Amino acid sequence: MEGHSKKEHEGNHPRVQEPIHAERPMKIVCIGAGASGLLLAYKLQRSFNNFELVVYEKNEDISGTWFENRYPGCACDIPSHTYTWSFEPKLDWPAVYASSTEIHSYFTSFATKYSLHKFIRLQSKVTNATWDSTSNTWGVEVTNLITGESFVDRADILVNAAGALNAWKWPEIEGLKDFKGVLMHTAHYDQSVDLTGKAVGVIGNGSTGVQVVPTIQPIVEKLSVFVRHPTWVAPVQSFQQHVYTPAELENFHSDPAALLAYRKVQENVMNSMFRMFIADSPTQNGTFKSMTAQMREKLEGVPEDLVQRLVPTFGVGCRRITPGVGYLESLGKENVEVVYGGIERVTERGAICNGKEHELDVLICATGFDVTYMPRFGVQGEGGRTMKEEWGQEPKSYLGMAVAGFPNYFLLVGPNSPVGNGPILTCIVATEAQVDYILKLANRWQTENIRSFSPKREAVEDFIAHKDLFMKTTVWDHNCRSWYKTNSVSGKVTAVWAGSSLHYLEAISEPRYDDWEITYQGNRFAWLGNGFSQTEMDLTADWAYYLKTRDDSPFLGRRKALEVKNGSGTVVGREIRGFVE
Repeated sequence: MEGHSKKEHEGNHPRVQEPIHAERPMKIVCIGAGASGLLLAYKLQRSFNNFELVVYEKNEDISGTWFENRYPGCACDIPSHTYTWSFEPKLDWPAVYASSTEIHSYFTSFATKYSLHKFIRLQSKVTNATWDSTSNTWGVEVTNLITGESFVDRADILVNAAGALNAWKWPEIEGLKDFKGVLMHTAHYDQSVDLTGKAVGVIGNGSTGVQVVPTIQPIVEKLSVFVRHPTWVAPVQSFQQHVYTPAELENFHSDPAALLAYRKVQENVMNSMFRMFIADSPTQNGTFKSMTAQMREKLEGVPEDLVQRLVPTFGVGCRRITPGVGYLESLGKENVEVVYGGIERVTERGAICNGKEHELDVLICATGFDVTYMPRFGVQGEGGRTMKEEWGQEPKSYLGMAVAGFPNYFLLVGPNSPVGNGPILTCIVATEAQVDYILKLANRWQTENIRSFSPKREAVEDFIAHKDLFMKTTVWDHNCRSWYKTNSVSGKVTAVWAGSSLHYLEAISEPRYDDWEITYQGNRFAWLGNGFSQTEMDLTADWAYYLKTRDDSPFLGRRKALEVKNGSGTVVGREIRGFVE
């Protein structure tokens, strides 16, 4: 047994002198103060004692993508009441779909309400992390972006909450930096640039591009929209945009039950959509037919040969479905030219596509992010193996949260998390489940004499094999270029979960400890301590707490326990829906 010695057998292990499950000091370092990092801080503070947490954030403010993204039209493209923590509703969303500024405010208010700023170090960039098998800790190299000074922090547990869509990248187009006009990426947008009366080009028709185009179309003189591939664009995601009336907002404030019921309606509808992702299912086929008709209707005024290129032939959901209010209609406006095909070269004056130069004053790249899931900082695990070596061919995670050979290291929203499987793009509720899972392992680390834990390699490989087999039954496996497949057409699906969002919640509700390589410091049962319970250490506790008048204990069978949790039998007449109805 690793770390075991005769001396410790003889009773000198420090835990032998303490009651069962004594809490040793625990240091956690989290990288990123976006939504996931804030949630980790909240749940750790709520449930644990005797811990130290430091959250390093490279930006000058919190909330990650909602701080960074300030492009025209930037908003949440799912209903705002589903874009909150399950336990923390926002009573005053102004409309069904909220702006990036309003979402940033939500997470800032959340951090303030629960005093989370004390854990956060802003403008602090993690540059490297190395596992030290001697001290059983992570050495985390950090650069203070204000002073330029670097230092090494140490952590018992390291959590990467930097996010999957965080490392924005320029498109690989010849001559891009030769452009003499204003060149911007939507993830690093300069709000001081006035587009009024300008000739503007927008590259990309993903979720960002479809928000930018209808927002700037009315004010620019000429708008060139460069599109390489078709994408499914829905008017809205099953809910029409609506500005809440004063009476509705008052009702949300005064009647928590009414607000909860409203949130549940939205969540239930969106959770019913998963069948759409199953290839050739009735829901997929019906959605394909209805969305084709809707897109064609919205593209009125666009030449038919271009319509045929813009409306996909692959399954709905192969690429992320993009709700875009006004986007398709804007493509038919007089000052808009849709340029279909890859840009061959950028010149000093504009962009050449299909042999024609399009002169531009401003070029906006709505071209997304590095979606390889590779951390933006160096990571060295056991034996000095780097994450680049581990994930060089494919990012293989354990249930979206951990990596074989990297002890005490966790990911939030890692590869094959449910980022496109149901109601929420950034899997808000699934992130809650991931944090709960991680903290269950952290609890064992703190209250037992565990040295390290990492997923067994064979468990990861079995999960990946099951995932790959499942994906063949879905539209995600169709031939389309998608960030779900690392921006490839026919590669492996590395982004989304092998099931629905609800399926994921059930899959990770309890850790499968048999999938984990757990090593100990000394005798694995030293945590049993001196024979006294924690209850006996608390003179204010009821030492007969187990006596009851009836059996109200939780059901131990998985199904019966779940039926209590999900309110089985309380819903009648449920409808299975596609993306748009």
